[in-house]
Amino acid sequence: MSSPSALIRLIRPRQWVKNAFVVAPLFFTPEAVTIDGALRVAVAVAVFCCLASSVYIVNDWADREADRQHPVKRARPIAAGEVTATAAFSLMGVLLVLALALAVTLPWRFSLVAGTYFVLNIGYSLFLKNVSLLDVLIISVGFVLRIDGGAAAVGIDPTVWIIVCAFLLALFLALAKRRDDLVKAMSASHRASLKGYNLPFVDQSLAVVMGALLVSYLIYTTDASVIAKFGTSRLYLTAPFVAAGVLRYLQITLVEERSGSPTDVVTTDKFLIATVAGWVATFAILIYG
Repeated sequence: MSSPSALIRLIRPRQWVKNAFVVAPLFFTPEAVTIDGALRVAVAVAVFCCLASSVYIVNDWADREADRQHPVKRARPIAAGEVTATAAFSLMGVLLVLALALAVTLPWRFSLVAGTYFVLNIGYSLFLKNVSLLDVLIISVGFVLRIDGGAAAVGIDPTVWIIVCAFLLALFLALAKRRDDLVKAMSASHRASLKGYNLPFVDQSLAVVMGALLVSYLIYTTDASVIAKFGTSRLYLTAPFVAAGVLRYLQITLVEERSGSPTDVVTTDKFLIATVAGWVATFAILIYG
């Protein structure tokens, strides 16, 4: 029988931190920060958590044989034989029913975005992740859809800047993860898309994406329409935190070579935690103070 602890590990609750992106549109729209707005975003986060966990179940089932050959992933519940197919897909059914029940309480546009996210990621888990470049691009689009979902939940439109910066940040993290696979000598038999990558290509791609991200963020903080929206011309003060955070992650990727799990890195590295906290605090003071 599948144990409760194995089922909990199967849905990967630690990965739910990624759904903080759903909150971003509300954070960047002070006039929308109300009790109703906060409740709607909380529901949206719960929906994306359920959908993400459902996708993880499909992914782990599809990858069960390859995971058994991996030094770390072999401990995943399905690969290790701790969770049966019946239990896994029954849990997935419960998660999807819960997601649907919550989604219908929000505007229809949210359901459309959430549905797109689910279908795209199921496609990724089953076959799209085997195509190099497309794999990291789909991961990045997933973060953009989280932002669009959060915006739809409260009836606002995300700015082009938040979309661009989120996409580039997610692409940077995805490329760093692929680099870790290469450093650990993972073969195409484990992840088919790896045949389209090598270290020189990934390193140059990281440099290009990092540069685009920093330039985009600097333009965002000095854009006249953004300054008018927030009523402050000092958003550039948040840029050092972004630069420090990105450079630290690059250091972890290239020097320490431990970028295999972005969630673990972001939630455990003290330097990164400090930069994120500093960025949030500074931004909040500037637009809410």
